[in-house]
Amino acid sequence: MAKFPETVLVTGASSGMGRALAVAYSKPGRTLILIGRDVQRLEEVAENCRSLGAAIEIGAIDVRDRQRMHEFILRMDDRHQVDLLIANAGVSTLLSRENIIEDHETTLSTFEINVFGVINAVQPIIQRMCARGAGQIALMGSMAALHGLPYAPAYCATKSAIHLYAESLRSSLSKYGVLVSLIIPGFVSTPFNAHLSVPKPMAMSAERAAIIIQQGLRNGKAQIIFPRMLYFVIRALLLLPSELVDAILIRVAVSIRDTDKL
Repeated sequence: MAKFPETVLVTGASSGMGRALAVAYSKPGRTLILIGRDVQRLEEVAENCRSLGAAIEIGAIDVRDRQRMHEFILRMDDRHQVDLLIANAGVSTLLSRENIIEDHETTLSTFEINVFGVINAVQPIIQRMCARGAGQIALMGSMAALHGLPYAPAYCATKSAIHLYAESLRSSLSKYGVLVSLIIPGFVSTPFNAHLSVPKPMAMSAERAAIIIQQGLRNGKAQIIFPRMLYFVIRALLLLPSELVDAILIRVAVSIRDTDKL
């Protein structure tokens, strides 16, 4: 079981899941380090968290900026000693009906934020946590990593990379006393996926998702999956022949494009 984290660092904290996690972890005696690109929204989240008793540090940084991320995280660790880092920042990208494939710039940007942005958050703190023999790292994955979706190739690929990265880190860092957890959510009601004009089975609020994540991290779970029923349904679907799975997903993709809302 993970110890009570006195200092929690959250990336992508200015909205959505990151905001909900910041609020969930806010309490007297705890320091939150919040990273996000939108200064105004980040300040609003910080003020909310302060009202709940937490001490707050903020960094208005783009997670793609490796040098600034490295310097800020190490400076915060010098000041507070980070116990838990939640690499939450990410973007979703979807094909419009006019496009056959995502353009190069969109694909590159998605990888820079969803993959290298996570690495930029995690790498500065790993050596510190290993030297202390304690610490916890959580990476935000997605059920979209379980199988490629024809309307979101770059997003699915980036989340698949995060799943494997988390699994590799978990096995390599455990001997140093550092816990690594992979968060695998389904649909969460946030601005992140509000533009998805498709059914969102078993969708839950960001606040409810934050509680589930917090409980899973407190228990030191290797994987935090929710809703589990949706996960099992997807796993069962993937037992079908690949050609049938592809046909189902293509029909979903066509229905999405026909809405003309992406």
